[in-house]
Amino acid sequence: MKDLIGSSIKDLEAVALNYGQAAFRGRQIYNWIYNYRNKKKNIDQIEVLPLDFRKKLKDDGFKVSELSLREKNLANDGTLKLLLSTVDNESIECVGIPTEKRLTACLSSQVGCPMDCKFCATGKEGLKRSLKASEILEQILFIENEMNRKVNNIVFMGMGEPLLNIDDLLLSIRSINKDFQISQRKITVSTVAVPKMINKLSEKSFQILGNCQFTLAISLHASNQKTREMIIPSAKNYEIKNIIEDCKKFVRDTGRRVSFEYLMLDGINDKFEHADELSNLLRGFQCHVNLIHYNQIDEVEFKRSSQRNIQLFKSRLSNNGIAVSLRKSRGLDKNAACGQLRQNARNK
Repeated sequence: MKDLIGSSIKDLEAVALNYGQAAFRGRQIYNWIYNYRNKKKNIDQIEVLPLDFRKKLKDDGFKVSELSLREKNLANDGTLKLLLSTVDNESIECVGIPTEKRLTACLSSQVGCPMDCKFCATGKEGLKRSLKASEILEQILFIENEMNRKVNNIVFMGMGEPLLNIDDLLLSIRSINKDFQISQRKITVSTVAVPKMINKLSEKSFQILGNCQFTLAISLHASNQKTREMIIPSAKNYEIKNIIEDCKKFVRDTGRRVSFEYLMLDGINDKFEHADELSNLLRGFQCHVNLIHYNQIDEVEFKRSSQRNIQLFKSRLSNNGIAVSLRKSRGLDKNAACGQLRQNARNK
């Protein structure tokens, strides 16, 4: 254990004892790491520790922080988008989305993404690698430090496919819950859906977390298989009807409602026939549809649905008995699309 972030109190007490220090020194490290008001995250800056202890930890390769801030964009609505550099010279994005009552952190789980969704900037350059749990968690610290507020809501909706990094995803959720003191019920895991992995997610959640109380959000974005394959090429490996069956099993196994993300694309998936098709697909089990405004990017031809069509689509779903809401777009004036800040930085 060289990455101290993600470590429990007991882990850090053990580190202190191994160096001949009292156990409370480990608790001091713990409080230093997870205090959002503390902006010093290097071991040699943990001033409450004896200087020789700090030096030994640093010399032996222990570290709190691996990422560094490369760029930040603050939108007019207060949304903060950060571009962070990794030690292997890659870059990832994370976003802080504030409201009066809460601060939501949108986190990345991979460098790039292998899913190649046609509407998304992240997948244009493919997958570089998955993130370690410590790199996932450190994004929270950067958001809290830059915004000077405690994060109290987490969404894994940044770069990458979380279910292709399932072990580090769940390890990070465990730390978010135990160390950052954020309830699992305030955590959402968004996935395009990977064959067999929805079942694996619930199984491994009980193994690693002891329960499964976070929200699963499926990036569905279509009401039929043909349309879904057109906008999400990887969908050809996973029939939409099988996704729904696996989601029903997830609800039975966990007791948690599933959310379906639905990006509104003009002329592609926003007609009444699509609303009726989606209603028939989802009717009969505990779920919810989030309609999403599309954040347009120059590289693709998709256009955002009109506000009128979105409202008509929403009303149609509601009249069909489907629980539905419209997610408000944030940060539209500052590279709002996922992966756009990273791509722009690479093109400079």
